[in-house]
Parts: sequence; structure tokens; C-alpha cells
Amino acid sequence: MSLHTTTLIKALLRQPTAHTPVWLMRQAGRYLPEYRELRARAGSFLNLAKTPDYATEATLQPMRRFNLDAAIVFSDILTVPDAMGLGLYFGTGEGPRFRHPLRDEQAIKRLRVPEPESLDYLYQTVAQARRALDPKAALIGFAGSPWTLACYMVEGGPPGDFQLIKKMLYRRPELLQRILQVTSQAVAASLNAQIESGAQALMIFDTWGGALADGAYQRFSLFYMREVLARLHKTHHGQRVPSIIYTPGGSPWLGEMADSGADALSLDSACNLGMARQLVGHSVALQGNLDPSVLLGDEACIRREVQRTLQAFGPPAAGFGHVFNLGQGISPATSPEAVATLVEAVHELSRVRGGAYA
Repeated sequence: MSLHTTTLIKALLRQPTAHTPVWLMRQAGRYLPEYRELRARAGSFLNLAKTPDYATEATLQPMRRFNLDAAIVFSDILTVPDAMGLGLYFGTGEGPRFRHPLRDEQAIKRLRVPEPESLDYLYQTVAQARRALDPKAALIGFAGSPWTLACYMVEGGPPGDFQLIKKMLYRRPELLQRILQVTSQAVAASLNAQIESGAQALMIFDTWGGALADGAYQRFSLFYMREVLARLHKTHHGQRVPSIIYTPGGSPWLGEMADSGADALSLDSACNLGMARQLVGHSVALQGNLDPSVLLGDEACIRREVQRTLQAFGPPAAGFGHVFNLGQGISPATSPEAVATLVEAVHELSRVRGGAYA
């Protein structure tokens, strides 16, 4: 099947679709009982992410339950710095940590792009998931942005108040730029390898970009995402491979993000979808941006908010492109039944609104 027959890819490339495609950030996760059972069987999150059979199963679980238009590879953004030798582990109740954070100039100078085989488990997962998926469903590969990865690499774990990395940014920007340069090369290499393994679209999670001030965002986050995007393979086997960037809190910079080289921008729930569409015009597709807490409401609430989001984006027009998603990841408190309601409502209501989609 041609890549361009998948609804998600068509929407990302701003081509007409029969309905608005939908997938959800963290759609493979703790809200699913089968995921919790798989996680227990794996013994640890890292073993789950680094064992291709387990990670493939996690990727496929939501696709079996829901009529989603895309799967996203089950992995973690910190696999890239882990492969760079920083020693990723998960402390009890602490979240991800690094045994060897970048705290001195010599360690930063030694930083290198990892060998491809160090992430072979990820590429095996991509290949296995693509073979197992229905051809009508797209497979999304992903990575963290260089800035976001650098936050963890310098702070040694979740950045909290960003004290260490912002101190480096303002006192020794050349050291931070060295980290970002090497990391951008590593991220691009990983994303290209995911394309070669079967990923049909790519997403860059700039989780901590919104923590930067204006000016610093452009210099230390957006610049290096542009570097990554410029290095990506734009086609594979003659088919376009679209890219998405996501900066929560990035609404002030949407115009600059739209000029980054990405095909789509993913928006957080605080962003006005209609205003974002007016701002970016026909230059990029938009993804988002339902508040995940809506999924804690009843069926009528979910359907009402889905319709409101579709209406906020507006009717089909020249250069349109909308991928329905959440503004942030699914809460573990969400019921699978709520997700089923959401997916069905997006497909039904987007068809009802727009015979022009067909």
C-alpha cells in the first residue's frame, strides 16, 4: 500500500482526507490494563523499552483496542543520551536519572554521537511494529529535541528549576552549544534509522522548550531542531516522510516554528487552535489539542469537546491539514472506554462536518 493512502500522512501533508485522523500522545501507557500487565512481566520500564518484543507489544496494544489512525513507537526520549554513555536508570519514585551527567568541560568535550548498534533494539522495535500494523495505520517514530535532552543530560534527571543548565546557558554558552551540536547529530541519526526501519512520520518532542525565554528559545532550542530537520531523510522509497515538532508552551513562537522545516506543529491545550491556523496559514499542518482532562468527563462531555476542537480548527480549505490529538499525554486515570468514545467521535463528527473532506 502506498504511504500516501494513510489518512495521517495525507493530513500531515495537508492533503484532503475522508475524516480527521486521530492518535494520542502516550496512547500506549498505564491507563490500559494490558499495558500494566506487560510492564509487570517486563520487570522494569527500561527492560520493557529495550526488549523489542515487549516494546512492539506495547506499541500495538492501543491499536487493537481503538480505531486509531496511527501508532507511535514505544520507547523513551532518553534512549539517545543513554546510548551516548550517560547511564540511564530509573530511581524508585524519582523518574529517569543519569549516572554520568555532563557537569564538567572535559566530559562535554568527550561527548560523541553513539554508534548505530547502540540503539539497535529501538530499530528492531520499529521494524517489528511496522510489519505487524495494518497498512492503513501509519507508524510514527520520535525523539526528544536537543534542548530537552540537554536538560536531562546536564541536570542528571528531570530539570526541576533548570538551575544547572540555565547557569551553563548564561555563563558558558559555548559548552551548552557543544552539547546541543553533538546531540542534534545523534537525534537526526536516530530518526533517520527509524525511517529506514519503517517509521512513516516523525515527531520531535521539545518538552522543555517552553521553559526558555524569548531569544533563548530561538537560539538554544529552535535552532537545533532546525538542524535536526535539515538532516532528516525527506523521502523513503519515493514517499514523503513528514515531520512534527511539539513545544508545550511554545505558542509565542508559532510563526517561527512554522518556518523550521517541519511539516506540522503539535499544539498544547492552552493554544487557540483557530488562531494558530490563521497565524501559520497554509504553511504547515496542525496537530492537537484537546485537554487530556476532558477524558475524565462523561460521554456527552467528550463528544461536545471533540466537536468544539474540530470547530475551532475550522472547515476544510485550501492547504488545510488537521490531526486530532491531545494537548499533552493521556493521564493514567483515564478509562479505556473514554478513549474509545473520543476516537469514534472524532471520526464521526469530522465526517459530518465536512463532506468537503472526501
